[in-house]
Amino acid sequence: MRTRWLRRAGLLIPVLALFLSGCSERPAADAGSQSPKTLPDGQEQAAVKMTYWSELNGNAASVKAKIQDIPFFQEWQKRTGVQLSFIQPPANQAKEAMNVLLASGELPDMMEYEWDSIPGGPEKAIKDGYILRLNDLIDKYAWNLKAYLNAHPNVDKQIRTGDGSYYVFPFIRGDDLLRTYQGPIIRQDWLDELGLPMPTTIDDWHTVLKAFKEKKGAAAPLTFLGVPNPLFGLEGGAFVGAYGVKKGFYVEKGQVKFGPIEAGYRDFLATFRRWYEEGLIDKNIASVDTRTMDANMISGRSGATIWNAGAGIGKWQPIVEENNKAVKFAGTPYPVLHRGERPKFGQRSYEYVGTGGVAISSHSKHAVDAVKMLDYGYSEEGHMLFNFGIEGQSYTMKDGYPTYTDVILHNPDKLAPAQALGMYTRASYFGPFVQDVRYMEQYYTLPKQRDAVRLWADTDTDAYMIPLVPRTEVENAEFSSIMLDITTLVDEMSLKIMLGVEPLEAFDSYVSKIKAAKIDRAIEIQKNALLRSEKL
Repeated sequence: MRTRWLRRAGLLIPVLALFLSGCSERPAADAGSQSPKTLPDGQEQAAVKMTYWSELNGNAASVKAKIQDIPFFQEWQKRTGVQLSFIQPPANQAKEAMNVLLASGELPDMMEYEWDSIPGGPEKAIKDGYILRLNDLIDKYAWNLKAYLNAHPNVDKQIRTGDGSYYVFPFIRGDDLLRTYQGPIIRQDWLDELGLPMPTTIDDWHTVLKAFKEKKGAAAPLTFLGVPNPLFGLEGGAFVGAYGVKKGFYVEKGQVKFGPIEAGYRDFLATFRRWYEEGLIDKNIASVDTRTMDANMISGRSGATIWNAGAGIGKWQPIVEENNKAVKFAGTPYPVLHRGERPKFGQRSYEYVGTGGVAISSHSKHAVDAVKMLDYGYSEEGHMLFNFGIEGQSYTMKDGYPTYTDVILHNPDKLAPAQALGMYTRASYFGPFVQDVRYMEQYYTLPKQRDAVRLWADTDTDAYMIPLVPRTEVENAEFSSIMLDITTLVDEMSLKIMLGVEPLEAFDSYVSKIKAAKIDRAIEIQKNALLRSEKL
């Protein structure tokens, strides 16, 4: 997989030589770059210096507080001859920090962010002079990314705006098996001790959570992420999906629907309102972040959640086993309403997701150098660094297979594999590269992790996903404006009804407000994108 797209494009050549030769052959017309300085014989060329804005991944942040102290980022700079100054927003405050950054006008050279979710969309960010349209730069200098996109036209159309603009160096899931990684997780040892079967229906879950509270003393039987927005942890479809809807857009029988205005969403809220009243859901659910969730599951304050096979089961299991070998975490199927039903929704990613894409500032004086540095992640050598780290340290080659060392899988400093990977690679989160399935084959060291992913993938969610076709600038501007208000209304409605601040009957008035905020027009825009995708 690591060389397939390069071979198909006839571009399998030494990447570092390509990188360096490109630096010395910049066309004079490219005013956005600076030529390397000519130094006396025997002295190395000074490193290009650039600034890089990025939030720090939670697994890495649990080990090192600053991006510049992480071995992966140090090695990336060393190999590309670039010296980076990192600008790091506070944890879970990337959106707010980005708004402040854009307003300031003082933009770094590169910015790693969810650019597809920015108000007005990426095309507007280009027109407003925040980020560069990358089409010409990619054609001239990003040979590796260009080769991959030529070999994968379906991905190519996903990473362009409706107006045809490339705007980021994207994170791409390189295998279908990488698209599912999240779902419900439960304390299997508690189930066994209480003589309870694995829950599959909503009624089963009520029985289990009640038993966890009354017989295991769990203060928050079910916990999940409430940050950065209410019910964030349920957006993959857990629990909500049992009622035939999801907290967002989906397509059903050719029609685009918005879950929070459907009757099924009201039924879901009624259930969670009752569970909250009974003390089955974390009382602090509005403020639960990843650190809180980790603490809840590791301490036994909670017995169930919705999270990842790696950052959840793979992270918690080795930690709890140090003190109690009996503790067992396991994945469970996505809940359904009636026994024997197949889950309609579940977490399922597109090949391209906006998270982790790196845009180049229109203010940058080093645009060409930035392109070459970012393109490195799609090269053969860069692919190995981003997915497996440093050969001889974090991995070795065994019969042609990049095999993680004990630094990753049995870390001498007692780091969980998720934490160690966050130090040496970017395989377990996002960034400007193509994720390799061989990372997952090793990262999921526990049979319970692999079993969980198989369970979570066993849904019909693919049939309900809206194809990822970017909207035009005009559509994006209108859609973003509409959804800004609607998202606020949905979050307010969900939380207030669930917590008992407002009666369940308030659902109808909220739906009226959502319709008044032009949800029908947002649905129409999504439908237009769907029709456009069918013609491509």
